[in-house]
Amino acid sequence: MYSILSERTVRTMKYRKKPVVVEAFRFEGADSEINAPYWFAQALASENATMDRALKDGQTHVYGCTIDTLEGKMHAKKGDYIIRGVNGELYPCKANIFRKTYEIVK
Repeated sequence: MYSILSERTVRTMKYRKKPVVVEAFRFEGADSEINAPYWFAQALASENATMDRALKDGQTHVYGCTIDTLEGKMHAKKGDYIIRGVNGELYPCKANIFRKTYEIVK
């Protein structure tokens, strides 16, 4: 049986993310395969990332990509950002979350 604890009985702490610099680019479909940073091109070559394609009106269209992340396979759609983390790991991030979380470093 669970008991509801009052705010006084459980002490919580507040935390702030450490300022970590990452590399990222906006995934734009087929153009991303051509204009990708070297680390994304390497992930494609080693099959740690794959382009998601569909046949539409007799043409092949890239609608996203699948990335092997530390948490398993994750999907990015056009407009999402692909981030290279501090240890070289790749993961996708929705554009609205990316803009709230990151800013350009000069």
